[in-house]
Amino acid sequence: MSERLEYYCKSIADGDHQAPPKSESGIPFITISCLSPNGNGINYSDAAHVPFEYYESLPSKRKPQPGDVLLSVVGSLGIPYLVKEGDCFAFQRHIAILKPSNRILPEYLYYLLKSPSVNSYINSVAQGAAQRTLTLTQLKSMEVEVPSIDIQRKIIDRLCPYDKLIENNRKQIALLEEAAQRLYKEWFVDLRFPGAADSEIINGIPQGWHEEKLSDIANVVMGQSPKSEYYNDKGEGLPFHQGVSNFGLRFVTDKIYSTSSTRIGKAGSILFSVRAPVGRLNYTKKDIVLGRGLAAMNHRQGLQSYLYYLLKERFFKDDIIGNGSIFASISKGELLAQKFVVPTIEIAARFNSLCAPIDKQIEKCDDMLKAAQEARDRLLPKLMSGEIEV
Repeated sequence: MSERLEYYCKSIADGDHQAPPKSESGIPFITISCLSPNGNGINYSDAAHVPFEYYESLPSKRKPQPGDVLLSVVGSLGIPYLVKEGDCFAFQRHIAILKPSNRILPEYLYYLLKSPSVNSYINSVAQGAAQRTLTLTQLKSMEVEVPSIDIQRKIIDRLCPYDKLIENNRKQIALLEEAAQRLYKEWFVDLRFPGAADSEIINGIPQGWHEEKLSDIANVVMGQSPKSEYYNDKGEGLPFHQGVSNFGLRFVTDKIYSTSSTRIGKAGSILFSVRAPVGRLNYTKKDIVLGRGLAAMNHRQGLQSYLYYLLKERFFKDDIIGNGSIFASISKGELLAQKFVVPTIEIAARFNSLCAPIDKQIEKCDDMLKAAQEARDRLLPKLMSGEIEV
């Protein structure tokens, strides 16, 4: 027998409708862009911060606790996240928070919100064109069938191993990237590169180093979206990306395809977002059709790992560039004119030779992560519908 979703929750609310006070430090403030599209994590590097006092003042229904489930309800609809031990953050009003009652296990609620039937409901009732919205009333009134706690627990036991494998690979990717970024900072920010002791500093930079524009460092292809009539989700043509909605930890996830190609990003290219959030980085493993929100970059001497960490050091946060400039979008001219202090090609190549194997290991972890996600997502609807008995 089906019941309204609100029957299974102590409360269903959304984030604070007032603009939160900003802070240089404090509690992370999560937006939809911080949520992993597959629902397995939060990217805190993109989060702003709010004062601890603001967080403390939030009513309990808006304060995440372990076992609560978040759900994106505006724009990128239907991304769930299960709040874990140690999580401490506030979040925007475009995210709903569901606090499960004793009628439903938190993990089961999370898997329920990931199920195709719920996704289908959300897409059928969402309002608006440019910014599709699922209202709290629509969410609360959604009819769902929930089995006994015993059956819920058995379904969770079948799905949790996949999520643990996904989480382990996420952590490994983060550790590997942190190690490479730390090496970049040591060599090119702190100037403790090989041979630094014998290098004379002239005008603040080592001898032989110089300033270059991005246009001199990389080949850059700016995106240009084909007409929407060529889009499809059947795998026809090439994968199409026009923003960060399908960015992953390191590699994009292909969901939309296009049979018409205006601009192509070659396999192995670094993808750079040129619209808010400006400066987000990902790689593509395949040739893709580039939409207007992205640029594809390749180092002119093939030093792709060096280029990635060079860009990551400069474009380190949503819309914020390392020199303090803030962009809602960035034009081709502005992007190509960005200046960087670059080392000798020998030093850059040496760094690249150390970090390329790290990046290859990151790719392997990403492959395992995506394989686990696909296996889980194939199994989930069969368990939830009863097609596979537990």
